[in-house]
Amino acid sequence: MSCGEPHETDCAEVLDHLYEFLDHEMPDSDCTKFESHFEECSPCLEKYGLEQAVKKLVKRCCGHDDVPVDLRAKVMGRIELIRSGQAVPDHDVTATTGLAGADLPGAAAD
Repeated sequence: MSCGEPHETDCAEVLDHLYEFLDHEMPDSDCTKFESHFEECSPCLEKYGLEQAVKKLVKRCCGHDDVPVDLRAKVMGRIELIRSGQAVPDHDVTATTGLAGADLPGAAAD
């Protein structure tokens, strides 16, 4: 998505890193660039607002369950593999933990 207007920080870059911004996982200098972009780009600001609202809703509805330590470690390991550009195994991360989707609290059985 792009608004079609030239910006110091491209819309694609902002949207590609939107969750890093929302989760405060980027340097302050990049946060400042993104904030400036949102001030001048209403489509990106709208997308930011929507994603922020979804994140708050998920936290309110699902933020009370503790994640098993081994599952968290496996997921974080997979994220690191993806970020580093390494090959990622095809198997489901949750399959080896016994936490397949139907086993999770509130998950509907197929």
